[in-house]
Amino acid sequence: MPHATVHPLPTASRPSPSPAVRVGNAVTIGETEVVVIAGPCSVEGRAMLTDTARAVRRLGAAMLRGGAYKPRTSPHTFQGMGDDALELLAEARAATGLPVVSEVVDPRQVERMAEVVDVLQVGARNMQNYALLAEVGASGVPVLLKRGLSATLRELLLASEHVRVRGNERVILCERGIRTFETATRNTLDVAAVPVLKAETHLPVIVDPSHAGGRASLVTPLALAAVAAGADGLLVEVHPDPATALSDGDQSLAFDGFAELMRRLAPVAAAVGRALARPAPNGEVAAPVSLARPGAWRGERVSAS
Repeated sequence: MPHATVHPLPTASRPSPSPAVRVGNAVTIGETEVVVIAGPCSVEGRAMLTDTARAVRRLGAAMLRGGAYKPRTSPHTFQGMGDDALELLAEARAATGLPVVSEVVDPRQVERMAEVVDVLQVGARNMQNYALLAEVGASGVPVLLKRGLSATLRELLLASEHVRVRGNERVILCERGIRTFETATRNTLDVAAVPVLKAETHLPVIVDPSHAGGRASLVTPLALAAVAAGADGLLVEVHPDPATALSDGDQSLAFDGFAELMRRLAPVAAAVGRALARPAPNGEVAAPVSLARPGAWRGERVSAS
């Protein structure tokens, strides 16, 4: 019996005259270059964010990620800095020229965030939050849509339809691992999802190896596998001192770990006929950043309580 396909879908199924998503003035996701998006899980303060943004830019990241609002499993853990973090992300973008990706968790946040960030991320827990999908669709801002913890690929594509039927064609799909019976990793990275989605839809597909593995030691091998499978980009958590991070420190790379990831990614991308996207040349680059600066920014770190 032949395997069922995940479409037909009215707008997301192939073909499309414009499969790539343009972000800002210099970054395009879905063409020949692999776009690396890197930064902290949560914005924790001005110095740590700027330090991280400058470091990942110098090491080759084309975009900056950083959480302002954090939908955590426990209400007793750090929930993000909120609006204050948005201001810091805007400052980091101005300092480095890197377009910014940040998660939106409530439809009421969309208008404010759309003024500040370049890509609105819809997290795994909100993949089927239809009110939120409608609002980000109406915003016209590029949307990074993560696959839900137990969602099928068809459900992910149908969620993308809720954005696109509102007139927003700029949707990026993200495989971030799914919940299975396996407990050795935080989630199970569905590598097969990458070629399946790219065969069934024109939408760009990126991978989050940080949430998939849940351990920093797994980020690089999973990232290499994702690029080999055809991913158009990576979403990687990077922190100046992961041991003291307020969220997801176990799966965050320090600056030297991110440098090693970028070094190993280039030949894998080349082997599949691609190259790594470079940061925009017009971004301001500050003084060289040390690859090991634990605690250099702690004076501005916010409290976890």
